[in-house]
Amino acid sequence: MPPDFFVSAFVTLFVVVDPLGLIPAFLAATEKVPAAARRSIAFNACIIAGLILAGFALAGDWLLWALGITLPAFHIAGGLLLFIVAFDMVLGWRVPRETDTAEQALEERARHVAAFPLATPLMAGPGAITATILLAGQTQGQPIGLAILLAVIALVIGGCLAAFVFASVIRRWIGAMGSMVLSRLLGIILAALAVQYVIDGTRSAFGL
Repeated sequence: MPPDFFVSAFVTLFVVVDPLGLIPAFLAATEKVPAAARRSIAFNACIIAGLILAGFALAGDWLLWALGITLPAFHIAGGLLLFIVAFDMVLGWRVPRETDTAEQALEERARHVAAFPLATPLMAGPGAITATILLAGQTQGQPIGLAILLAVIALVIGGCLAAFVFASVIRRWIGAMGSMVLSRLLGIILAALAVQYVIDGTRSAFGL
């Protein structure tokens, strides 16, 4: 399981979180902020988002048990939710909406931009939390599986930090068109993963 699970978990979380797609939102949220303060905001946002996702990775199974939700049911619901996220990415609705959220928070002079809107809901939003719980369920509580998942979360969050730190450079390098094309390609991959989650959940629910 470890090699296959690592690849699956990394692709799923990386596509859902979409570090490159968050660059416009980050730049909007930190507009007119000094470079040093911008780096501090990026670091704090990544720490908060990482802790949120790690918490759901470790406590996701318990949360489902406490709510009386079976894993197959969550697979189906989570797959549908991830498909909606993928649908937004393919049609190009996600980035403008995230940028608008960041600009609104800035206009309202939010005191904790790192926590809101960057860490949540942009990085550790419903899609990322759902994906994390689904992946945690696949580990079946095995320590090595959970360790791999936590490592994947750290890698994806590290990717977000790198994207934030070099946001201006990356935006100039790939341009608006490159970012749009990449987001749509990742959306197609996420849509396929979401459908697979629904199929797996249906098979488990009906014993197929």
